[in-house]
Amino acid sequence: MAARIARASIKNSGLFLCDMQEAFRKTISYYPSIIEVSKRMLEGAKTLDMPVFVTEQYPKRLGSTVSELDVSGLSVFPKTHFSMYLPELLEKAKDHPDMKSVIICGIEGHVCVLQSVLDFLEHGYDVHVIADGVSSRSMTDRMFALQRMREAGAVLTTSEAMLLGLVQGSDHPQFRKIQKIIWDAPPDSGLLSQRIDEGTPV
Repeated sequence: MAARIARASIKNSGLFLCDMQEAFRKTISYYPSIIEVSKRMLEGAKTLDMPVFVTEQYPKRLGSTVSELDVSGLSVFPKTHFSMYLPELLEKAKDHPDMKSVIICGIEGHVCVLQSVLDFLEHGYDVHVIADGVSSRSMTDRMFALQRMREAGAVLTTSEAMLLGLVQGSDHPQFRKIQKIIWDAPPDSGLLSQRIDEGTPV
């Protein structure tokens, strides 16, 4: 029997931006690149009229979402729990009953992103991790977090692959706008230059 394929679509997916806050700017590896990829995903989701969910970890202490990401008009959920699987976020998600796939990027990969991924998987969602949009302070932590996510059943992909997969072809009405969003590549940080199954970062 063929394995079930977890495939994100515009209709069944939402974007989850995890804790992209100002306080982490000097501590997270490759943070400028992670911000650019998150901005790419956010602009893509808005263009495709997809739901977007944003969290901030203890914002009284760690500040708000970085200014590069325009989250005005979006629901932003403060939290102290690491996972994005929050009762208030889930209540808001009821506005999108067809949403079965979680597309996630943000920080830190081995803490809040990992625990969010595991929680959503455990509750029956397909989860797609934007690997070029996830980081931690330590690349070792990031590497093993991505490995654990994949082994748990998450799909690892990239921002460009995801956005092009959502529109599926140049005949989509929003293809030109998505093409413009991805045309300028994020900084070549080398973040994805090595393979996870060789014991090195992806």
